[in-house]
Amino acid sequence: MRILAGIQSSGRLHLGNYYGAIRQFIELQERGQALYFIANLHALTSVRDGARNRELTQDIAVSYLALGLDPARAILFRQSDVLEHSELFWILGSVVPLSDLSNAHSYKDKVARGQSPEFGLFAYPVLMAADILVYGSHLVPVGQDQRQHLELARDWATKFNLAYVPGYRPDDPEGLRGGSPGVLRLPEAHILESAAVVPGTDGQKMSKSYDNTIELFGSDKVVKKAIMGIKTDSTPVEAPKPTVDNPLYALLKLMAPPGDFARIDERWRAGGEGYGVFKKELLDLFHATFDAARARHAELHADPAAVEAVLQAGAVRARELAQQQMALVRRAVGV
Repeated sequence: MRILAGIQSSGRLHLGNYYGAIRQFIELQERGQALYFIANLHALTSVRDGARNRELTQDIAVSYLALGLDPARAILFRQSDVLEHSELFWILGSVVPLSDLSNAHSYKDKVARGQSPEFGLFAYPVLMAADILVYGSHLVPVGQDQRQHLELARDWATKFNLAYVPGYRPDDPEGLRGGSPGVLRLPEAHILESAAVVPGTDGQKMSKSYDNTIELFGSDKVVKKAIMGIKTDSTPVEAPKPTVDNPLYALLKLMAPPGDFARIDERWRAGGEGYGVFKKELLDLFHATFDAARARHAELHADPAAVEAVLQAGAVRARELAQQQMALVRRAVGV
């Protein structure tokens, strides 16, 4: 089974990245052939400084490795090092309806929040689909908010196969019941429902775009400031605390082991303790969970040549797979 996932190099990694995505990436490297890429081409929609893009790309690589990605089992590489991503982006884009792009939830949401409606943002789902399809991926771990993009990738792969594969039947995409197998495989989503959306410090989805993150590898001071600044209401100390739409409660539930959270939940509902006490508990949970990875991050950050060697070796392995897929695509379209 081939597993494919990527993460943008548009900012420092945070708790939302880990619980919404990276934790399951690490688990999935045990289940098949895993390819994990740093989406530095996608990042161009928001990062307009070359040195900054290179710095963030390097930091994402260091962070992946610090959190447990094993380059002996998984393939870690930069998106821009495999040119087949961009080639399939154009070829696939030739069959993509404009209405699909203009109706994409992510595009409409970002434009509504003030991001410029440029081509890169508009065509973002096509490059994402190419990222997935260029490796013939079986399984794609995504957050709940990315489900639509995967559905679009499946729709466009079907549209491509119908256009270029004689005898292709959408009800028989693998050609197991008499039809012709598609050139582009239809991927399946793997969504961790219990942590599909991680709340930020303001209660919205945790996102670099909203400036509401808790950085995984920020300094102790930065992490403490973020956690102690989590938005809370004016519930008195002696009163039970609300559990609905409360980012602090949701983050405690996410990070605490089940047995520990049961005790936290009992105290939370009983009242008698202020939010500051629970924020300090969340800070302790953060350090207990991530301090080993934070130490490893510092070691890797001090050895950029070793990290670059991992990325270069990963790109070679990824290109071999992408070239096999693109040979089939080129033959199908006649280029």
